[in-house]
Amino acid sequence: QVHLVESGGGLVQAGRSLRLSCTGFRNIADFTAMAWYRQAPGKQRELVAAITNFDLTNYSDSVKGRFTISKDNSKNTLYLQMMSLNSEDTAVYSCAAGRLTELTGRRFRGDYDYWGQGTQVTVSS
Repeated sequence: QVHLVESGGGLVQAGRSLRLSCTGFRNIADFTAMAWYRQAPGKQRELVAAITNFDLTNYSDSVKGRFTISKDNSKNTLYLQMMSLNSEDTAVYSCAAGRLTELTGRRFRGDYDYWGQGTQVTVSS
């Protein structure tokens, strides 16, 4: 049974950092792709960052250079380190896990079967 749970969200001032964690993997190595999504009020859900089981990472243009996705297999934990936060980053952030479905060069797609409930990140200006 996989029950993903996010933590680390909260209220933060613009320019500061937060680190989100996602736990609940029975064995994180079972998944070939994992990701962080976010959804802001009135907007569609957006893929923020993704990582493969061999640590290839992809980022949305809006967070590239500011966010870092990583995983610790020994702790069965997925992370999202967020720096230089701004008001546009305010959203509910959810982690997801599944399988790698497409790989072209360094770009990839995943099909995510497992999702967490989400954690709120609010950035005040």
